[in-house]
Amino acid sequence: MSIKSVKAAALVVCGTLFFSTASMAQEQEAQSLEQLLDFVKQGQVVESRENRQREQRFVQAKNEQAQLLREAEAERTRQENRSSELEATFEENELLVTAKRAQLRERLGGLAELFGHLTSVSGDLSSNLELSLTSAQYSGRQEFLEELIAKMSGTERLPSIAEIERVWFELQREMIESGKVVTFNTEISRPSGEKVEQRVTRVGLFNVVSEEGKYLQYVPSKDTLEELARQPSGPYMGWAEDLVAATGETGFQKFGIDPTGPTGGSYLAAMINSPTLEERWHQGGQIGYAITAVGIFAFLLAIWRLIVLTSVSSKVNSQLKSDSASTNNPLGRVLKVHEDNPGMDTETLELKLSEAILKETPKLETGLTLLKIIAAVAPLMGLLGTVTGMIITFQAITIFGAGDPKAMAGGISGALITTVLGLLVAIPTVLLHTVVNGRAKRIIHLLNEQSTGIIAEHTEGNLRK
Repeated sequence: MSIKSVKAAALVVCGTLFFSTASMAQEQEAQSLEQLLDFVKQGQVVESRENRQREQRFVQAKNEQAQLLREAEAERTRQENRSSELEATFEENELLVTAKRAQLRERLGGLAELFGHLTSVSGDLSSNLELSLTSAQYSGRQEFLEELIAKMSGTERLPSIAEIERVWFELQREMIESGKVVTFNTEISRPSGEKVEQRVTRVGLFNVVSEEGKYLQYVPSKDTLEELARQPSGPYMGWAEDLVAATGETGFQKFGIDPTGPTGGSYLAAMINSPTLEERWHQGGQIGYAITAVGIFAFLLAIWRLIVLTSVSSKVNSQLKSDSASTNNPLGRVLKVHEDNPGMDTETLELKLSEAILKETPKLETGLTLLKIIAAVAPLMGLLGTVTGMIITFQAITIFGAGDPKAMAGGISGALITTVLGLLVAIPTVLLHTVVNGRAKRIIHLLNEQSTGIIAEHTEGNLRK
């Protein structure tokens, strides 16, 4: 027994004695010194009896602890003996396992190399079948190959002839299926999460399409076919529908396949992820919308002026063939000045004709200045949109870093859209301005030419007089 235990017991005994004495003193009050002495003697007797009882309990507990200690020492000795026996048994078994392994290697002989090649081929085939489109049609092949690889990796069991032949069969079937166009029924998942049973057509190992002409992708983790959230644009959807509806008598059929196949799928992914013209237009943002509005206005203005000038040119040509001046065209109004003033002197007539031509010129050149301004401003608006987009892109790079080159390239591509829009507006506007300006200059030149002829005739007539 430890010293701390003895001290604790002594404190308990002292506290008990004090409590007992105090209790007795409270219960019976001494009336005299003799009576008090009797009370003290009685307390000493009780305390002595209690002390003896405690000592007996302490001795008994000590004996029990000694017994437990002897039992623990005996158990330790027994376990040590058992450990020695197990170590000896382990060494014997280790020698036996080594001998058995050597015997197994000796009996396997050349089969060990065969099983090694079979394990390697099974592993390669399993990785290929994991992403192969044929797995959507033939399920359970990977589980078989994984079990076979686990069996050949151990030393307890050997593969059977049937299992080895199945590996050859799966290799042959995958090779044959890669060159076939097959139609079968299976369950597909739509982008909304809905699962439906449909007839699908698999084109070798390249692509698989549904009966609706939509491209599907094989998801190995779910062992199911999923409809692409975004389908390729252009004629590919129509070709897919025609292929699904084709029969053996149809003959050759157009179809767009992904040459990289399901293991890569980079070409189809690039086609799908490439934005359409509408999406590229939306990438221009507010400035792109403004450039488009300006371009539409310039186009409508140019078309309107072309229509007006074509009509005016037609009337001028008719006026050239007529002997009398008409006020429904610029040339007729200029000629009307000479008809109204036949006796006017040459200088005054020249001034009047020049004044009439100057009055007609602004009407003919209406909108030309505006078209020229739009042709000059559109590229500047595109440059403004590009600079703004680049600022936003570099701010994003500052915040999120340049770890994703695709995101950075996408931001720069979107910023350059406004420059493209500006040029797409400016180039046609310049061409339209040239055409409209040519029409107006032709009419003005014709007015000047006729005015010069009138002045020459008038001068010649005055000289004859």
